[in-house]
Amino acid sequence: MIGKIAVAMAGHDKGHAYIIIKEENGFVYLADGELKTLANPKKKSMKHVQINQKYSTQEIAEKLQRGEKLYDHEIKRTMKLFWQHMNNAEV
Repeated sequence: MIGKIAVAMAGHDKGHAYIIIKEENGFVYLADGELKTLANPKKKSMKHVQINQKYSTQEIAEKLQRGEKLYDHEIKRTMKLFWQHMNNAEV
């Protein structure tokens, strides 16, 4: 699931979307490129997020899996494109 988009379903950030950058012991570490950066990701229980299967983040996922350097601006750009896609899908 690393590299997929996850939407928070519980907590004060409910409805906020992130990219999963790491999985560990039933938790995921999430970044959005702005408030939650790669250096300071949000730790959230798997049961409190919903994984978005419809939007492809293949480029980010491949970089994370290969262990390549990823930058916050890349995550931020991907999140912006995700929200544009979601807004267009609703119309």
